[in-house]
Amino acid sequence: MRRIAIAAAATVSVVVLLFSYRTSTDQTPVATGRPQPSRTAAPPTSGGSAGGDGTFTGDAADTRYGPVQVRITVAGGRITDAQAIEYPQESGRDVRINSTAVPELNQETLQAQSAQIDTVSGATYTSEGYQQSLQSAIDAAHR
Repeated sequence: MRRIAIAAAATVSVVVLLFSYRTSTDQTPVATGRPQPSRTAAPPTSGGSAGGDGTFTGDAADTRYGPVQVRITVAGGRITDAQAIEYPQESGRDVRINSTAVPELNQETLQAQSAQIDTVSGATYTSEGYQQSLQSAIDAAHR
């Protein structure tokens, strides 16, 4: 009887540990819509004045499959255009994934007006790189 109680307690302990295990070890912070002073961004690429309207290019974010870089256009204090100007396209798989993910990320940016956008399923690395570069571009626009 005692062995059964010990075995049951051990089983419950293992099940609890398995359900509490975190599968992601990535500790990269999620980009927010607020400027972060420790980040640097590329200077405005055309006609952008500090803290005003213009076109701003974020830093390229390195991902597992290659760099991702975003350019935004700001008018009237709102993001009016967002384009990934660099993203993984080396393999057919990259092209297939990013041909749908990048337009979706561009659209999410216009809706959210910040870097707090959803990750596109199946394009996690591109999405994370996009968010990092987007935040960098937003930071540049706020200077």
